[in-house]
Amino acid sequence: QLKAAVKVNYELLDLYWNLGKEIVSRQEQYAWGDFFIQSLSKDLQKEFPDIKGFSVSNLKYIRRFYLFYEKSQQAVDQLQNILSIPWGHHILLMTKCQSVDEALFYIEKTIKNGWSRAVLLNFLDTDLY
Repeated sequence: QLKAAVKVNYELLDLYWNLGKEIVSRQEQYAWGDFFIQSLSKDLQKEFPDIKGFSVSNLKYIRRFYLFYEKSQQAVDQLQNILSIPWGHHILLMTKCQSVDEALFYIEKTIKNGWSRAVLLNFLDTDLY
């Protein structure tokens, strides 16, 4: 069951990575603003009513997720590690870390030590990095 859950998480984050890439690409290509994300949210929720990850706020996090990591070659090289921790962890990392290097440090520690979101938050708040 654990292996199945890890695979589902990986696939979800892979979807989020590619969706974030597509959102950024379309916003740059067509100069679309935030209204595009609102429209996309409605379309995705209508098309996939059983999937709960397509709210406007989550799509903004998905966009931010892609933008946060894609500029760092080191992060792109470690994409498999990035995609192996839960989405909630990434939201914490994107909001609390000052750099991708800092986020990668916490990702490595999370994987190595099996940190929950609460444990990760505690270490983020104590500036372990």
